[in-house]
Amino acid sequence: MVRETGYYDLLGVKPKASLDEIKKAYRKLALKYHPDKNPNEGEKFKLISQAYEVLSDPEKRDLYDHGGEQAIKEGGMGGGAFSSPMDIFNMFFGGGSRMQRERRGKNVVHQLPVTLEEVYSSATRKLGLQKNVICEKCDGYGGKKGALEKCSNCKGRGVEIQVRQIGPGMIQQMQSMCSDCQGRGKRFNSKDRCKNCNGQKVERKKKILEVHIDKGMKDGQKITFNGEGDQEPELEPGDVIIVLEQKKHPVFQRQQDNLLMKMEIKLLEALCGFKKTIRTLDDRMLVITSPPGCVVKHNDIKCVQDEGMPLYRHPYERGQLIIQFLVKFPENGWLPKDTLPQLEALLPPREELMISDDAEEVDLTDMDAHSQQSRHNTEVYEDDESPSTGVQCQTQ
Repeated sequence: MVRETGYYDLLGVKPKASLDEIKKAYRKLALKYHPDKNPNEGEKFKLISQAYEVLSDPEKRDLYDHGGEQAIKEGGMGGGAFSSPMDIFNMFFGGGSRMQRERRGKNVVHQLPVTLEEVYSSATRKLGLQKNVICEKCDGYGGKKGALEKCSNCKGRGVEIQVRQIGPGMIQQMQSMCSDCQGRGKRFNSKDRCKNCNGQKVERKKKILEVHIDKGMKDGQKITFNGEGDQEPELEPGDVIIVLEQKKHPVFQRQQDNLLMKMEIKLLEALCGFKKTIRTLDDRMLVITSPPGCVVKHNDIKCVQDEGMPLYRHPYERGQLIIQFLVKFPENGWLPKDTLPQLEALLPPREELMISDDAEEVDLTDMDAHSQQSRHNTEVYEDDESPSTGVQCQTQ
């Protein structure tokens, strides 16, 4: 039975009102009596905020119902030291006060690997997360109403203090969170504890989030699910933040809104033209053509307009598809030597070379990188051992 109804009367609700009804009543009255709107109603605004602070907290409300306002002042609930009415208002209406930031849970960040195809064509992925939710059995109270008592282990302080001697006349004092009440300062007896959450006020449940990957999203881009973080009594849940991690693709490389790829062509195709096909990320077939007489050199770069990545939030616009051509030359001996003059007659003529009488002819061989490196290392070693012939500075 409720001993006093003063706080309920201030908010204009019945003693059996739900938390939603209390919040709704506070919202209406706080806007009406806010000092910015009614400068002469500052005391009324303060009383409304005090009533809401008590009735919106399950533990304080339970204590008030059993012992009235005097129990709030003397029952260890902050010694009657209410929060600032403006802090309560800002916390409720989403203001940027320091109190509100402290009463918000931590954000949870998850990496989500995605393929280049998914960010090209868009996709929806389902992500299963384990999160803390307010216990349904005890509504986040942790046990039987009115049975919460001061922790006997820490005497309500929430911390344990251990003193140990580390030497003659020397002691060390260590402070740690109380293991019995988990730093809360109060706890339930085992018989009064909620069997569903074991007095923890929250239970672990699986949450399925549908992550919508829009066209053109980039590596490292964040998708935020507001208020989907772990729940905890008296705390606003944090957010779940999904960070996209783009996988490597075997053909295409992304560069901002462009797609880069390498294409190998034969010498014949580089000189005489070609037709090639490209399979796009959305499974279309593109045909590119280099007409006869248009020579493509090794490492030449060409592009196809509007076949790159879709632009984020402008999916009908696309970047470029950039192609780097790698010309594959034939192996030695691919053509009989007696037919080489015929090929040479078709190619542009050689440049005439002037050779002086004192020129020396040398052999051209394939380079062996390993032996060249070994030889270089030996030369360096020998140089280090040889006497120095450089000019040295004289000590002044």
